[in-house]
Amino acid sequence: MDPDTRKKLIDQYKDGYRVVAEALAGATDEELDTPPAPGKWTAREIAHHLGDSEMTAAVRLRLLVATPGPQIVGYDQEEFARRLHYDKRPIEASLDAFNAARRSTAEILERMTEAEWLREGTHSESGRYTPEGWLEIYAGHAHAHADQILVARDAGKHRKV
Repeated sequence: MDPDTRKKLIDQYKDGYRVVAEALAGATDEELDTPPAPGKWTAREIAHHLGDSEMTAAVRLRLLVATPGPQIVGYDQEEFARRLHYDKRPIEASLDAFNAARRSTAEILERMTEAEWLREGTHSESGRYTPEGWLEIYAGHAHAHADQILVARDAGKHRKV
């Protein structure tokens, strides 16, 4: 990955919290709790997913940078949603966790050396796992979910009672 591409992805990553916060601004409980389609996550569930996913991602990057050949373990996001009460919890703590994990991780990304960018580990589901691959996944992760939040909120606005 060339330095310009890396910088653009880091900038996109750093912007992730803002786009999610804007997508959630002023959301009513009905907008947070109405799925956009059967089997799809609500805006509330997406907010909790982002908190948990970001905390997990932050640890993964740290393992890649600070541990020789780390084993990165995948997790079942649907099981997290069910067992961690995504459908019932207020979203504020998860948004705080999402924001803090992103901010602290961005500080690391901006300071990584070329040698650190070349480190690698093994992911239990996808095999070879590198900081550049990590960045490619997480740079746009929040943006994609912000779009899903807007769709879910719109479903809540137009829900027939």
